[in-house]
Amino acid sequence: MKLKGCYWKIRGKVQGVWYRASAKQEADRLGLRGHVNNEPDGSVCISVYGNAEDIKKFKVWCWNGPLNAMVESIEEEELPFIVLSDFAIHK
Repeated sequence: MKLKGCYWKIRGKVQGVWYRASAKQEADRLGLRGHVNNEPDGSVCISVYGNAEDIKKFKVWCWNGPLNAMVESIEEEELPFIVLSDFAIHK
């Protein structure tokens, strides 16, 4: 099992559509760790850590997001793997 970390900046209609809460649910379902937060520019940022295959599945989910979300782009940056206890929503 390959462990990795990723940082994503998600742009589009991603605030005011329950994106953070839905992303947390999906990350928890996949057993991933990290956090999600809204940015002042209207984007959502996610730092996620875990199994590379599960992160890949999570990214597919992030492209679709919850109902009413419209993702235009996801900028990606690799992060060094770190151990966290959960996946949290930050403001």
